[in-house]
Amino acid sequence: MAKLLSDALKYELAQEMGVAHKIKGNDYGNLTARECGNFVKFALMRAERAAAK
Repeated sequence: MAKLLSDALKYELAQEMGVAHKIKGNDYGNLTARECGNFVKFALMRAERAAAK
C-alpha cells in the first residue's frame, strides 16, 4: 500500500483518523496495530468512494 498512496494522501488519512500527531515524516512506527488496521480501512473506503464516482 505504501507505494500506491502519496505521502500527502497518507497524512490526510491520518489527520481524518486523529493520529497525525504520531507520524514523524514518513515514519508510521508509532501507530498501534489497531490504528494501522484502521488506516488501511480508511484508505480502502476512500478508494471505493473514488471508484464509485
